[in-house]
Amino acid sequence: MLISEDNFYLIVYIWIGVAFIVFPFALLITPPYGRHTKKVGPMIPNKLGWIIMEIPSPALCLYFFLTGTGDKGFFNWFFVIIYLAHYVNRTFIWPLRTKTSGKQMPLVIVFSAIFFNLMNGPINGYYMGNFAVYPEEWITDPRFIIGLLFFFVGAYINISSDNILLNLRKPGETGYKIPYGGLFKYVSSPNLFGEIIEWTGYAIMSWSVPTASFAIWTAANLIPRGIDHHKWYLKKFTDYPKERKAVLPKIW
Repeated sequence: MLISEDNFYLIVYIWIGVAFIVFPFALLITPPYGRHTKKVGPMIPNKLGWIIMEIPSPALCLYFFLTGTGDKGFFNWFFVIIYLAHYVNRTFIWPLRTKTSGKQMPLVIVFSAIFFNLMNGPINGYYMGNFAVYPEEWITDPRFIIGLLFFFVGAYINISSDNILLNLRKPGETGYKIPYGGLFKYVSSPNLFGEIIEWTGYAIMSWSVPTASFAIWTAANLIPRGIDHHKWYLKKFTDYPKERKAVLPKIW
């Protein structure tokens, strides 16, 4: 059933409004996963949990894009493909590379992430499959060029920072270490900072409210998580570099 464009945008604006409501509460709550994990109800192996909670976003984005009735030009395909490329890494490659054998994740975290992805994936896929229209000359539009640059710079920061974290532990090692290198010189969570830049670039180059909703939600989710990680580092390591910010260099 096709949702009218007016109703679709109403849903998107409500979704953006929810992000602004959630953000201040997210600053007060530390979700119990990763380094903050604690037993909260039923638990699941963390790698499996990560795959389960992330996969709805790319799967539903692709489904709603392919079943959309709008004209699907080059840029519609391009935006969906780079969206899916990010999620192939985030859903499968990253969790399978993590050295976290035996660690668990609360199911409540999995379900909360699934809820977000049940909104985000369809919004982006539905928009690109039904309403998005880009002229051929969009490739020379400053918004596309600037946004594309932001996207790939953000993706590089995100992936390279993840690589630093993944390589901290040698085979058989457990526990945490202070990460160094790259943008870790400036912030405790450059991987999160990179993802914020990445989706901000995506919103700029696609220049739409639906894709902007993803950028807004990314910041609303990841800034509080970066602050949580920063506080954790400061508490755990007495020699932690005091000049580092949490997630936004020189700012926060």
